[in-house]
Amino acid sequence: MNGSPESGMLFIDEMKALGSLNAPASIVFFPPFTLIPLLAESASDAGIETGGQDLFWLEKGAFTGEISPDMLKDAGSTWFIAGHSERRHVLGETDEIVRKKLEAGLKSGLKGILCVGELKTEREDDQTEAVVRRQIKSALDGLNDISPENFVIAYEPVWAIGTGLTATPEEAERVHSLIREWVSFIVGQEFADNLRIQYGGSVKPSNAATILSKPSVNGALVGGASLHANSFMDIINSVPEYSS
Repeated sequence: MNGSPESGMLFIDEMKALGSLNAPASIVFFPPFTLIPLLAESASDAGIETGGQDLFWLEKGAFTGEISPDMLKDAGSTWFIAGHSERRHVLGETDEIVRKKLEAGLKSGLKGILCVGELKTEREDDQTEAVVRRQIKSALDGLNDISPENFVIAYEPVWAIGTGLTATPEEAERVHSLIREWVSFIVGQEFADNLRIQYGGSVKPSNAATILSKPSVNGALVGGASLHANSFMDIINSVPEYSS
């Protein structure tokens, strides 16, 4: 919940000036819903796709305040996020709700990022694997309209978001490798081998290169550090060639 028309346009202009058109990675920008129609075309000209931070699973109806997949597409989005930790743990979305949103968004032709991750208390109780595996199974079991081209998983340990804490590169690699293994059981090995799995949790220029150097970490879901074009591009430029 950041940004204005003026700051959004300035951000896109700065990204383009910093080389977003020739970046070593795909870039997707998730502004508030109100800014998507204003920024989508300029973002595309800067080599950046645009997505919605959330969506609802029905096409229309008496669901005050919600945004349908087709509304996102009409606004200029090509991506959406389902299950972000703040939606799950601040606003109370269940695994079942996340699954409905993911299914609806993909069916509409949008590309989706599924966020998974554990709370601090769950981590301290050695529940990381059980929690993340449950979230993935609920989201993917029997899911249609899915491919490595239109779907990304973002592992965002909730205890590391906005706290300054970050999973060690070794821990991120361990969990990402497990996610890939679990996805192979549900969707198939070929799909899992080609799936992009991002890390999200206080990613910043000072730690991005180390985290992104791990073979099972294929990108980053960036929060606070993406509010400023300089720091965001520093992270993007940390992406190794094999992850682009």
